[in-house]
Amino acid sequence: MEPPKEISKENMVYLPGGKFLMGTNDTVGFPDDGEGPIREVSVKPFYIDKFAVTNAQFAKFIEASNYRTEAEEFGWSFVFYSFLSDSTAKKVTQTVAGTPWWTVVEGAYWKRPEGPESDISSRMDHPVVHVSWNDALAYCQWSGKRLPTEAEWEYAARGGLSQKMYPWGDELTPDGNHQCNIWQGSFPRTNRIEDGYAGTAPVDTYEPNDYGLYNVSGNVWEWCSDWFTKRVDQKGGLDNPQGPQSGETKSMRGGSYLCHKSYCNRYRVAARSSNTPDSSTGNIGFRCVVRE
Repeated sequence: MEPPKEISKENMVYLPGGKFLMGTNDTVGFPDDGEGPIREVSVKPFYIDKFAVTNAQFAKFIEASNYRTEAEEFGWSFVFYSFLSDSTAKKVTQTVAGTPWWTVVEGAYWKRPEGPESDISSRMDHPVVHVSWNDALAYCQWSGKRLPTEAEWEYAARGGLSQKMYPWGDELTPDGNHQCNIWQGSFPRTNRIEDGYAGTAPVDTYEPNDYGLYNVSGNVWEWCSDWFTKRVDQKGGLDNPQGPQSGETKSMRGGSYLCHKSYCNRYRVAARSSNTPDSSTGNIGFRCVVRE
């Protein structure tokens, strides 16, 4: 897939790079996630998308390239149970062991995010979902961009703040104001939707961080380029780390609209998770970067 002759930097912000404190020593996360220890890491200058890639942007890519996502090739994707129509729910025969709220829905993909009866006509400014790491990579190659490393992502998400829990500080809802799209209530049965959204929100919802990035906490998980490891000695060192040379799963950052402190307290800036490169769900998206 040939990249464009001229790479568009529209709706991207330039970051000068430099050193920052990456990771956390807090114990509010999960030991197997390998969030720590805190270490001083340097990154080179780069541009990064202000927003996660939208349905509208992804649609242009599909139209120009005739690319078929992995969810389309497989014929199904994972959808959160409460988003299913009654008729779709009756057809579900498989859920994920241990996390039964994830249902296997035939015909679910980026353009039909809750199955064949759904569409994205009212969500063109929402982040595209049901995109695997491989799908995100294909979009990046088409646009002449790439996925951020974990170090670049965290440097950008912190917005210049040092060792704060969230992109805006240490308080989740300062002055009672919601700053991100996550779960409120008792997961997975009751969502009070106090932040205004049960599923994805438009990519420009809420205030940006001090670097001008929107929704780096909550809304959708964002793929990173790194193979996932919890071992600090395999994360690529301290100078522009790229992650391990190989692995089984790819890193994801930022959490999603389904995150809640009782289950997935991963909407913190240092939090991380992973999934296999061919996995697609209704809460994973991505944003792109370009090296200076």
